[in-house]
Amino acid sequence: MTIQVFIVDDSAVVRQVLQAALSQDPEIAILATAQDPMFAWDRMQRQWPDVVILDIEMPRMDGVTFLRKIMREHPLPVIICSSLAESGAQITLDALAAGAVQIIQKPQSGLRDFLQKDAPEIIRAVKSAARVNLRNMRPQPVSAALPVAPHLLLQKSTEKVIAVGTSTGGTQALEVLLRALPVTVPGIVVVQHMPEKFTAAFAARLNSVSALEVREARDGDRVLPGRALIAPGGKHMRLIRSGAQFAVQVFDGPLVKHHRPSVDVLFRSVAQVAGRNAWGVIMTGMGDDGAQGLLEMHGAGAHTIAQDESSCVVFGMPKEAIKLGGVDEIVPLPHIASRLPRTLEGVRL
Repeated sequence: MTIQVFIVDDSAVVRQVLQAALSQDPEIAILATAQDPMFAWDRMQRQWPDVVILDIEMPRMDGVTFLRKIMREHPLPVIICSSLAESGAQITLDALAAGAVQIIQKPQSGLRDFLQKDAPEIIRAVKSAARVNLRNMRPQPVSAALPVAPHLLLQKSTEKVIAVGTSTGGTQALEVLLRALPVTVPGIVVVQHMPEKFTAAFAARLNSVSALEVREARDGDRVLPGRALIAPGGKHMRLIRSGAQFAVQVFDGPLVKHHRPSVDVLFRSVAQVAGRNAWGVIMTGMGDDGAQGLLEMHGAGAHTIAQDESSCVVFGMPKEAIKLGGVDEIVPLPHIASRLPRTLEGVRL
């Protein structure tokens, strides 16, 4: 079945080049294009597309406002494709919170070359978006975590570690998971597939809505109870041991499974460094990044969990991990937190 795509962008060049890039794939057809959301909405009333590619800065109505209108009145998979500088990271998070399934960052210059060179990634994004489960695009309500005085936690090292990997739909899934965990939880290391420059703002958002200390990881950061470290966009992250402590190493490197950061890179390092002292969680996402790494964690004695299909936005990464045989439990998103260790020795809820 052909995927019908609607492109909404005020730049005629972007519309033209995106249309040419997507038309390379016989499974994708361009239903229509529009220069602003008002024209787009009128046209959509005649035939609804399977996927919308949407700019943010446009005349008459901005893209995030239009995205909210779509999700409220006729939910559709929406990919944001916009020239977002670092200062626009909050806008990106607003778009993800409103229901965007993926972000494609356009450069400020060399736009035609970028869109042509990255055509395979754009095609993959459209195919991924066409398979999302829109019912799971919004976070489910969770109970608030119980706070514990931070000084009690910083006196302890992390003898256990929780590694989490996710992609499409993961921004909402991570919020559900982290909000449900108390600050007594062992240290957490996370790879969320996300464009460069946006992970710091994403981590700050999670920090504001959970009891945990959540931040973008820096090279050498210690993994501590009650702390969740998010791998920076555009960098790999791995777990290392520094004396009796766990820490993270943030580094450059080639793409792994089309991603940097890669879940496989993180999970493999956790298997090697933490072994049976680790928990691995693979959640919603397209593709198979993390499946092999989770299998290696499982083989090293770690307890491994996959999000179940009914609660995933895209049941790709968990499905591949399950197929490889590296998963101990298949758990709905709202129940994953309850399956993880919630205390350290000497610190109880």
